Amino acid sequence: MLVLRSGLTKALAARTLAPQVRSSFATGPRQCDGTFYEFRTYCLKPSKMNEFLENFKKNVHLRTAYSELIGYWSVEYGGRLNTVFHIWKYDNFAHRTEVRKALAKDKKWQEQFLIPNLSLMDKQESEITYLVPWCKLQKPPKEGVYELVIFQMKPGGPALWGEAFQKAVHAHVSLGYSKLVGVFHTDYGALNRVHVLWWNESADSRAAGRHQAHEDPRVVAAVRESVGFLVSQQNMLLIPTSFSPLK
Repeated sequence: MLVLRSGLTKALAARTLAPQVRSSFATGPRQCDGTFYEFRTYCLKPSKMNEFLENFKKNVHLRTAYSELIGYWSVEYGGRLNTVFHIWKYDNFAHRTEVRKALAKDKKWQEQFLIPNLSLMDKQESEITYLVPWCKLQKPPKEGVYELVIFQMKPGGPALWGEAFQKAVHAHVSLGYSKLVGVFHTDYGALNRVHVLWWNESADSRAAGRHQAHEDPRVVAAVRESVGFLVSQQNMLLIPTSFSPLK
C-alpha cells in the first residue's frame, strides 16, 4: 500500500510540475458563441468577371435578405485572376442550413442570379472560419484596399503556435503599419490555417508600411518566433466591389 501511495504521489506531483500548454486561440468566445464566417471564393471564366459582378450588384438585395454579407472583393494581386472573394456571417450551423434551404426555394434568386451565373464560374471553394477570441471584427475608417494573408501553420493547432502567432500580429497592430480587420481560424477547410485581413489606404501605403515593419526590430523579433511554426504563406491584394459593406 505504501508503494502504491508513493507512486501516486509522485505521479500527481509530476502532473502539477509539468508545463501546462495554454493558448487564447483555443478558449473564449469561439467555444460559447456559435457565430462563424464562411469564406467563399469563386474563380470565374476569363472575360466574364464584369458580367458576374454586375449581375450580383443588381441582385445582392435578394441574397442579403437571408444572411449578412461582411465584404465582397475581387483579387487584384497574389491569386488567380478573375477571382472574387466574399465573407458571410452566420449565427450557427442551423442558421446556415435555413438560409441555404430558403435560397433554394427563392425563385427570384434562382432565376435572376444563380442560373444565369453558373455558366460563368470555373470553380467554387468554401471554408468555415471563426474569429479568434482575441480579435473583434473591425470596420476601416474609410475606403481603401484590403490584404488577405493566409498562413498555413504546422500541425498541432493553436495550442502549439497560437501564442507566438498572436504576438506577431499584435506587433504589427501596435505599431500602426496597417489596420487589422480580423483574424480567422479555419474550422472546415485546410486545418491549422489562419486568415488575417488587413486594410490600407492604397497599395502604395501598404508597401511603405511593409518596408517599415521589416526594418523594425520589434516586429522582426515577434515574426521570427512565429515563423518557426509556419508551413506556407500567401498574400492577396483585394479590391472591394461597389456593393461590398467593407470598403
